[in-house]
Amino acid sequence: MSAVIKDGVTNAAGVEVPPLDAFWMPYTNNRAFKSREDIASRMIAKADGVYYTTASGARIIDAMATLWCVNAGHCRPKIVEAIRAQAGELDFASNFSVGNPLAFRAADAVARLAPAGIGHVFFTNSGSEAVDTALKIALGYHRLNGQASRQRFIGREKGYHGVNLAGVAVGGVPANRKAFGNLIAVDHMPHTQDLARNRHCRGLPADGADIAERLERLVALHDASNIAAVIVEPVSGAGGVLVPPRGYLQRLREICTRHGILLIFDEVITGFGRLGTPFASQFFDVRPDLITFAKGVTSATVPMGGVLVSDHVYEAFMNGSGPVVELFHGYTYSGHPLASSAALATLATYAEEDLFGNAARLSQAFEDGIHDFVDMPHVIDTRNLGLIGAVELAPRDGAPGARALEVHNRAWERGVFVRPIGDNIAFCPPLMIDKTQLEQVFGVVREVLSTVP
Repeated sequence: MSAVIKDGVTNAAGVEVPPLDAFWMPYTNNRAFKSREDIASRMIAKADGVYYTTASGARIIDAMATLWCVNAGHCRPKIVEAIRAQAGELDFASNFSVGNPLAFRAADAVARLAPAGIGHVFFTNSGSEAVDTALKIALGYHRLNGQASRQRFIGREKGYHGVNLAGVAVGGVPANRKAFGNLIAVDHMPHTQDLARNRHCRGLPADGADIAERLERLVALHDASNIAAVIVEPVSGAGGVLVPPRGYLQRLREICTRHGILLIFDEVITGFGRLGTPFASQFFDVRPDLITFAKGVTSATVPMGGVLVSDHVYEAFMNGSGPVVELFHGYTYSGHPLASSAALATLATYAEEDLFGNAARLSQAFEDGIHDFVDMPHVIDTRNLGLIGAVELAPRDGAPGARALEVHNRAWERGVFVRPIGDNIAFCPPLMIDKTQLEQVFGVVREVLSTVP
């Protein structure tokens, strides 16, 4: 790396470039990024609503809610002011045997949005931590019920549950699992994508609920007495936006109930309005035992995650653990005052602007836009539900993922940010997006696809 870039200077275009060497960027080819000639075009300087502005001055529509998370849009006034005011009043207080009122209010506000019977919140700082917390709660629950042998988890192929060790283990993304994914007892169900039956399906595929029956085979293999929980995303996000077939989640619920296995919905992406309802469990009318959330709870302004816990699980800890700490688990920043304040302001913004309703109202236009790609070059599948969707491209010979990455790069140059996931182009816009902006997003990607070899 050149000393000029390493030291940080104003580049030839008059844009200040920060020192680059110290920061090890996550999920990034650091060597390629830091050697870019046009690096200022990839530095985001500010954001507003559904737009980024780069350090080079370009305006980019954030059609991915950045990382599936900026549901309310960027730099929303109520949220910004809540964080600013809270920082000057109570910057931090622990919730270990003392408390701050904001954490209690934020938990109550989240619980009021949850399905009936799921009324308790354990706060974390991220979705990854939320998943690890949910898995520990599941183990503790069975131990309290005298079933300590239930220590195995069932995940799903192509599932993504964060990057902590337990989340990687239950996840089904091979690149994540190959180095770190074998440290707890886990087995995996097949994913729900079936192109032979459901190619270019609008919304929920009609066929495929029978895929859930593979869970019964795993129960027979391991015996239910050894299985603690099944964890799935209602709609798989980082695995390529895989929409479950009609009846699939209901069938998983039935199987788990029959065998005494807890069902965990990872709603880090689908929570807070992505499908037009507060949580996907309400959209599907399926009540899990635990729901993990993060991202949209603060619209990503301050890191926060958590686990929504059903009443029967919570009561097992409250009634069965004796006069001691009920769960030996927690994080220094669980229920952080700034995060709690941001959550309260974010949830208020959703309600006041009816952003969940906006997602529901735009879902048909979004679906139409996704499926307008059906006849485009290289497109082999299109999928959508609510305001989340993907266009799957045929891979180039010997270069899987290269075509989608090129679409991402060219779309960015034309003012639209979409995410490449393998050979998929993912779309997940802020809930405040309007129809005109959606049309611009899809129009730019169509133009790009028509020119990409």
